[in-house]
Amino acid sequence: MTDITVIILTKDEEENIERCINSVKEWVSRIVVIDSYSNDKTVEIAKNLGAEVIQHEFIHYGAQFQFALDNADIRTKWVFRLDADEEVSEETEKEIEDLCLIHDETDVNGFVFRLQNVFMGRKLKHGFVHILEKLCIFKYGKAAMEDRYFGEQIILTEGSSISLRSLSLHYPVRNLNFFVNKLNWYASREAKDFLSRLDGKQDFSTLDRPTMIRRIIKYKVYYKLSPRIRSSMMFFYYYILKLGFLDGIEGFYWHFLQIQFLRTLVDAKMLEVKKSGKSIGETGSWN
Repeated sequence: MTDITVIILTKDEEENIERCINSVKEWVSRIVVIDSYSNDKTVEIAKNLGAEVIQHEFIHYGAQFQFALDNADIRTKWVFRLDADEEVSEETEKEIEDLCLIHDETDVNGFVFRLQNVFMGRKLKHGFVHILEKLCIFKYGKAAMEDRYFGEQIILTEGSSISLRSLSLHYPVRNLNFFVNKLNWYASREAKDFLSRLDGKQDFSTLDRPTMIRRIIKYKVYYKLSPRIRSSMMFFYYYILKLGFLDGIEGFYWHFLQIQFLRTLVDAKMLEVKKSGKSIGETGSWN
């Protein structure tokens, strides 16, 4: 049993939570679900599988995860932020177990979790975010969550991180209705996050390397381009130049929705804020 607490944030995740918990429950010390008052069977399923459940009102992911760190009475050496739509592979399980032992007393305080996206039943192998990388595993007390509305990341407060070699699986889409609604919500949160940082200086130095590269490209390159062309240029880069088209029709819909639709919607929402004078609420809704 690895000395690690898994934290899972949930809201109406009955379709995913069993697969997620089953992928870790046999080898971790503790599983804590922070639930945002689900209306389905998420809490019942999680409890039946041995997880502890704490319910807390959702503001945004960063605040919710920080609440977990501050209130879940964590006593293990390591913490693992795992999303309900993720499944840890056997290869990743073994790698995490080994690395936690190897780096028990070193200054390596975090591991970058690597996931392969599965869209409409197809494992994506090319183009935009076919592999998702994020620092999710860290020594308790050695990291904190960014307080931002979108794209929040875990930041090490000391020490360094390394990337896992193995891949686990990410299932970001229950169905297309859910996915499009989620993208609309993401667009509101990103627009709010970007507009709230217009006057502030971006600090990339504390980020793990994959996140730092993504953040620099986003703020130093992408957002410097005209809103009229940037989403189309990004689509062309990932779908054509980075070979996203090799993932078939699923690859086309993935790139169109994740780039052309989402990025254009973010830009439109920022224009709407500018023209209407309205603000976007804490959870992405309009005030």
